[in-house]
Amino acid sequence: MQSAALAESLRRATHPLALPPAGLPWNLQELDGLLAPGEPRQAAVLVGVVAHAGAPTVLLTRRHDGLRHHAGQVSFPGGRIEAFDASPAAAALREASEEVGLQARQATALGYLDPLLTITGFRVVPLVAMVEPGFVPRPDPGEVAEAFEVPLDLLLDPAMLEEIELHFGGRPRHVLQYRYERQRIWGVTASILFNLRERLASATPGRD
Repeated sequence: MQSAALAESLRRATHPLALPPAGLPWNLQELDGLLAPGEPRQAAVLVGVVAHAGAPTVLLTRRHDGLRHHAGQVSFPGGRIEAFDASPAAAALREASEEVGLQARQATALGYLDPLLTITGFRVVPLVAMVEPGFVPRPDPGEVAEAFEVPLDLLLDPAMLEEIELHFGGRPRHVLQYRYERQRIWGVTASILFNLRERLASATPGRD
């Protein structure tokens, strides 16, 4: 798929930039009984689709092992939405700049996926953006152990997504994961990718 057509498909599949999604997190039921009381903290992540001709990829990172939250896990660039951020998109792009050196001119924001909750108490709004194919990540060594790309087609293939049942907090829970080379992409990151796949399927006539 040409990058312009892919960008249009992603734009149709996402919430508009001018209207960040305000509804309840779509995975709220799965975390029932696990969340601490109080309002969740607001966060945003960048789902960066790298526009390689004919073979687009998704930019991911593996978090530093010494971080407080989700240490060592595969994640999207992102973090807390600060008071000075004009929008979740601004926060996601700022965090991507800090974590992997992505400059604003190298990314085109397209829209938002559905918000979801993390077990650590963050309400995450994912921003989908097209990233220039010439972008070379420069990971912040204090936050990011490595940055890598995964083929978009692999992440959109239902056969590549596993569902694992765990017994936690008194009842069965379901965790999603992908395997790619030596990387385990699971939890929140896999759930965001699942949401991307489902929204693309709903927005694209004839797509399975």
